[in-house]
Amino acid sequence: MDAFRKQLDALMGANRNGDVLEVKRNYWDRDVCRLYLTGLCPHDLFQLTKMDLGPCSKVHSLQLRKEYEEAKANGKDNYDRDLEDCLEKHIVECDRKIQRALKRLEDDDAGAATAIAVSEVTQSPEALEYTRQIKEKLKAAEYLDLEGRGDDKIRIMEVVQELQTKRADKQAMSLLEAFNKDRALMPQPLANPPPLAPLPTLVTLPPDARTQEMIKEKLKKAEELGELGMVDEAQKAMEEAEALKKLGARQETVTDPAKLLAPEVRIADQKLRVCDICGAFLSIYDSDRRLADHFGGKLHLGYMQIREKLVDLRAERAARNAGPLDDEKSRSRSRERSRDRDRSDRYRRHDRYARY
Repeated sequence: MDAFRKQLDALMGANRNGDVLEVKRNYWDRDVCRLYLTGLCPHDLFQLTKMDLGPCSKVHSLQLRKEYEEAKANGKDNYDRDLEDCLEKHIVECDRKIQRALKRLEDDDAGAATAIAVSEVTQSPEALEYTRQIKEKLKAAEYLDLEGRGDDKIRIMEVVQELQTKRADKQAMSLLEAFNKDRALMPQPLANPPPLAPLPTLVTLPPDARTQEMIKEKLKKAEELGELGMVDEAQKAMEEAEALKKLGARQETVTDPAKLLAPEVRIADQKLRVCDICGAFLSIYDSDRRLADHFGGKLHLGYMQIREKLVDLRAERAARNAGPLDDEKSRSRSRERSRDRDRSDRYRRHDRYARY
């Protein structure tokens, strides 16, 4: 509920129902999320997944984002570095997860400890075109709510979902082709396989001590009831004793302990691969539908969005660094404005306390 409430606050304001005293905020206020202003708050990416970060503790407002983007275009403020540092932490943690997954496969002797280059295998011209269209549609839908065009945004988001499904299907087929090549290189089964080994013998074990005691009690009760002429009750006690005899019997497979390697064999048979985008396990025996569900899932899409945004931020920073003097002047002006705002906030608080 908190996540939905924050989404409504971002679109319509905290006072959307007329029952909340809305505070006039500026985009540079400390309780405003700078990551959201810059274009991507990680708290919004993984909702209802195992990587859910919970709702963001700071204010998300489309109106403040619009004001920030106008100020950024005029060279007043730039919070890109804050977002870049945050996204780098998420990518470092994801890469560690991928390395742990590879180490796990190696420890299990799977013989398939490979981080499949999903980002390379699935980047066909068609998939890249779908990605470009999705970005354009999302950009176009971003501020339609502020303009009162909610219906237009819904239609655009339906188109985005359709494009994402088509991209996922295309990526799944590309990866399936790569997996088919992997399977072709694997050892093939023998034309005349040797006969299967005989099934292991089953040894029936007697009931445990507690069950044997219960059986004796039931038999004794049945005998007493029979002496009292209570035939039906005695018959029921006998049936319960027979049921306990069957329940107490245990069957144990007698086999060679050296051959107890079924879990490792199953892991090796799966021939797992690790997605280099999100760190999920993929099997070369997965169907195209299962692979498409992976590429269309929130977890994979979230990490893909983080990686793409990080590339864009680094490219923008490299372009800014081409003019170091201008960039240094901009940072100096930004620091000076920040100090002025802090002094102004302190003066306002001092005046408020002085009146009281």
